[in-house]
Amino acid sequence: MRTVSIPGDWPTTEAQARAIQDELRTRVVLDEPGPAPGTGHVTGVDVAYDDERDLVAAAAVALDAATLEVVEEATAVGRISFPYVPGLLAFREIPTVLAALDSLRADPGTVVCDGYGRAHPRRFGLASHLGVLTGLPSIGVAKNPFTFSYGEPGTPRGSFSPLVEGDEEVGRALRTQDGVKPVFVSVGHRVSLDTACAHTLRLTPRYRLPESTRRADALCRRVLREAAASGRAD
Repeated sequence: MRTVSIPGDWPTTEAQARAIQDELRTRVVLDEPGPAPGTGHVTGVDVAYDDERDLVAAAAVALDAATLEVVEEATAVGRISFPYVPGLLAFREIPTVLAALDSLRADPGTVVCDGYGRAHPRRFGLASHLGVLTGLPSIGVAKNPFTFSYGEPGTPRGSFSPLVEGDEEVGRALRTQDGVKPVFVSVGHRVSLDTACAHTLRLTPRYRLPESTRRADALCRRVLREAAASGRAD
């Protein structure tokens, strides 16, 4: 487990963070199909917070995309690096998530975030932010649709409906299990929406949420408890 310091040039105001989003958003690549589902590695990233102690823990769990077996795990703990502001949550997480990803020896392959990519008010959620900074193909698979509207997809697994704002499709509501509430898939970087949905279905053979997310979630929560108990980030 790495202990992470907040970068000295990290934004401290909403205006600074939005300016960085605006600049980085121009670098998002939307015209690549992305790695084929079931090939290479898929890496789930997730974070857990202890606001009382000002701690954030990140986990990166690389899976074999064909078997969904864990290839490698890495974690990092740091101080929360930005106040809570809707639409700017990536700035609370990025330094610690990057440290966890950088600690992997294995090629991360496609990065799967528990959150948003294009399905974001400024079209630049965590999946897009991480993708641009690392150059890795990335997708967002969120539990909720943020502020966007959608029609209820069909009941069978694999059914989907567009996640829209006005006339723009920013993602899809995707049914990963028969009759279970959908997840909300969006492109991050260097992956098409079709490919992002296909990855999500490969990662959900039994449960609503991707195995990559489930494993990263459990790991970062455990590491946060350990860090809080030990005072590791002090």
